[in-house]
Amino acid sequence: MKPGPRNLITDVPGLRVGNAQDDALKSGTTVLLADDPFTASVHVMGGAPGTRETDLLAPDKSVAAVDALVLSGGSAYGLDACSGVVDRLRAAGRGFRLGDATIPLVPGAILFDLLNGGDKTWAENPYRALGRAAYDAAAEDFTLGTIGAGTGALSAMVKGGLGSASLQLPDGTMVGALVAANPVGAVTTPGDRHFYAAPFEVDAEFGGMGPDPATGLGMTMESRKMASMSPRENTTIAIVATNATLTKAQCQRMSVAAHDGIGRATVPAHTPYDGDLVFGLSTGAHEVAESILPLIGHAASLCLARAIARAAYHATPAAGDLLPCWSDLNS
Repeated sequence: MKPGPRNLITDVPGLRVGNAQDDALKSGTTVLLADDPFTASVHVMGGAPGTRETDLLAPDKSVAAVDALVLSGGSAYGLDACSGVVDRLRAAGRGFRLGDATIPLVPGAILFDLLNGGDKTWAENPYRALGRAAYDAAAEDFTLGTIGAGTGALSAMVKGGLGSASLQLPDGTMVGALVAANPVGAVTTPGDRHFYAAPFEVDAEFGGMGPDPATGLGMTMESRKMASMSPRENTTIAIVATNATLTKAQCQRMSVAAHDGIGRATVPAHTPYDGDLVFGLSTGAHEVAESILPLIGHAASLCLARAIARAAYHATPAAGDLLPCWSDLNS
């Protein structure tokens, strides 16, 4: 396996990602779009998720395909970003057709960034407009770090952010991950130099520092984040995608496997105060042999681990930050 040409989720053909953020708000929204409706499912392992339209992604539900997926800051307010994306899709004539009605299907998930130092004194919920702006910005190339849904994200010790990575399997199947990393846990080992995801790094994509040579990692729970606010302002939300033709049930299994990536990159993971969630999607453009199916979930987990580290690695400082960036501590 090797990364795709962009090392982004958009190496899966037909996908685009758009980001919008408000720097004063210290929050934003990310949308994933495709050329055509796509098969998708979801798996939640955190104890405090916030979602919209995820029930329809269960394998036993009748919806066959959706039109977009949204990751957003803003906690419950951020779910309104989905409405902004729905507005744009409806205007474009995209959505489920029933008689004269067009109904865009846009599941979404949020992270908590309401206490991160940004100005949250809005008079009108800003996230619907951010959803529309993210839709308008959708492209194959996009920036990582302090952008979109990752704008206000924080890990235990350093700023989180928006991350992405990809892998191409030997048969040509492409797998990618997109994540807004805002976990309870740390993405760096004590000392803030080495990433927990370092054993899975490819071509120094997040600094090339290598694995921490220390033993006994994970035995302490130091957290600048918890010292700055209560322990409830968290969640890692992600999308893993492939061009392989998968059913909804197989997309869900890919999501389950991808959660291993959160566990590899974040210590601890899946806590009661996280809402860890992974969407899994298939564009259905590439038929695969049954023997490839286990590799797809494995690749998704590797991509997600690397994407989490890349989110923190590419984070940039901003006025009013509560935590330092990894780059501030390792320049």
